[in-house]
Amino acid sequence: MTNKPFLILLADDDEGDRIIFKEAFSEIKIKTVVQTVNDGVQLMEWLNNKDNPIPHFLFLDLNMPRKNGIECLKEIRGNERLKAIYIAIYSTSNNEKDKEETFLNGANVYITKPNDFSTLKQTLYKAVAATLVYEGSKLNRENFMLQI
Repeated sequence: MTNKPFLILLADDDEGDRIIFKEAFSEIKIKTVVQTVNDGVQLMEWLNNKDNPIPHFLFLDLNMPRKNGIECLKEIRGNERLKAIYIAIYSTSNNEKDKEETFLNGANVYITKPNDFSTLKQTLYKAVAATLVYEGSKLNRENFMLQI
């Protein structure tokens, strides 16, 4: 990691999940700046605003109002300026269909939201650290599912 903070963006409609996510990153030993948006429409507005920096890592909830995570994923991967963003699907869903669909549409990793804070911190750390390990490598099923 460089001395420059790692920009993390979370799109999640659950306020409690956004608060816990930010708290977890405040305790992780990786220098980050965490921004959050409430839904897919706000996410795409944020990403398409050229005054905002492109995040290093996007955590994307699947089930959001107005525009869901799959719609956002497809839009991001179809945008030349945004398609290099490392995207983690960050969802309560453990459905194989969701995992397959997000993999086929270009997500880099799939994370089922952990139930406890300690596991959440481990998971987020491992996800961000993996961006360095797998950066530039071809997507494959072995590095798609993040297990803790």
